[in-house]
Amino acid sequence: MPDIIVMFFLLGLIAGALKSDLTIPKAAYDILSLLLMLTIGLKGGMALYGNIEWGLLPEILVVTGLGFVLPLLLLPVLRHIVGLSMADTASFAAHYGSVSAGTFAVAWAWVESRGLAIGGQVTLYLVLLELPAILTGLWYFRRKQASASQQTGTHLWQETLTNRSVVLLVGGVVIGALYGPDQGEGVTDTLVGTFSVVLSLFLLEMGLVAAETLRGLKLKHWRVIAFALLMPPILAIPGLMAGLALGLEPGSVVILAALTASASYIAAPVAVRHAIPEADIGLTMLASLGVTFPFNVLVGIGLYHGYMVALTG
Repeated sequence: MPDIIVMFFLLGLIAGALKSDLTIPKAAYDILSLLLMLTIGLKGGMALYGNIEWGLLPEILVVTGLGFVLPLLLLPVLRHIVGLSMADTASFAAHYGSVSAGTFAVAWAWVESRGLAIGGQVTLYLVLLELPAILTGLWYFRRKQASASQQTGTHLWQETLTNRSVVLLVGGVVIGALYGPDQGEGVTDTLVGTFSVVLSLFLLEMGLVAAETLRGLKLKHWRVIAFALLMPPILAIPGLMAGLALGLEPGSVVILAALTASASYIAAPVAVRHAIPEADIGLTMLASLGVTFPFNVLVGIGLYHGYMVALTG
């Protein structure tokens, strides 16, 4: 049977498909996503407490490199095989080169439930992969649109670097690394202790949203849907190989593979919506949230763990 956390996503997906009146108020969703991002950052920061060293630099450089390389590899596929417009090609590259915080949270819970070792620095992967991918996708668009103004570029940096997910993740890592698991236990124990509950409710909402998004599915979108289904197992391979080459803990390898296989539906849409108004964000969300996210949550994470087991014996 799937993990109980995943069952909440299935519940939301089924309820949405049946057009139930089940809803989670926007204010409640905002609080859930805030708590989720902050707790992920704190968990990673606390694991880094007392363990920050120069030895992390190669890992940081490799993961950041993936954030730049993956969207570049996706550009010709999106443009010439999927047949997207220039604007949508840039948008999809930014989204699929970037990462899903929801997938990260599910992958973390998945590997923890199986007792796989995880390095505290895995939280950094979210930022290290997300920012380069968004910037690369938007660089491609601006390169094709030479008339883009400097004001747009400035606004892009502001939107990307001050996005609430980035602020909460980075802030949580810093706070957790400074105080560790003991000095702030009055706060950290509560947040970490309720992580699974918050994640379950967050996935319930994601199931409802995914069901609503899938209602926009049309036959003409078959190439986009095929891309959204076929690319995650392929994109997981660079993350898996990088993790194994770096000698990461088994849980960290699975999480990194799940991240490179995922697509952003929080930070990237915010940046792309402002920087590439010509892009069809609805189509991107149909692929990333309606297809790729469910695939990774229901099938992908276990599949990527199987990859690792097969490669390591």
